[in-house]
Amino acid sequence: MLKTLRFESLKESHLEKILEIERVSHSAPWSEASFRAELTHPQSVFVVLIGDGEVIGYGGAWILIDEIHITNVAVHPDLRGQGLGRKIVLELLARGQERDASCATLEVRAGNDPALGLYRSMGFVEAGLRRKYYPDNKEDAVVMWLHELP
Repeated sequence: MLKTLRFESLKESHLEKILEIERVSHSAPWSEASFRAELTHPQSVFVVLIGDGEVIGYGGAWILIDEIHITNVAVHPDLRGQGLGRKIVLELLARGQERDASCATLEVRAGNDPALGLYRSMGFVEAGLRRKYYPDNKEDAVVMWLHELP
């Protein structure tokens, strides 16, 4: 059980651990260059979850006018199922509200039942399907919206 949890904004010092989690979490992982771009992207909101002094998860989003578009969420595999993904999404939504976002959207793999369940439980609704959305062209993405931030 984790004793301490805190969020930090993405820093270069987080990248090595984030890349490790990314590689074991996604079949089409983001590159190091993609994460580095988030360090200076003007619309980026990127948080790192620190548990007991270690990077254990992260989430990223872009603010587009009044919308927060969630781009990436991951928790270390050993720590999944403890509500940490929910904490990351809530932190992203709160930071989006600080930047005047009033709604949120994301895409999630159609076969990612745990993530779909999480987002539905948070009030996101399915709004469409993007066929063969991911770089491996093997899976569709479900487009989800949260029309009013909590």
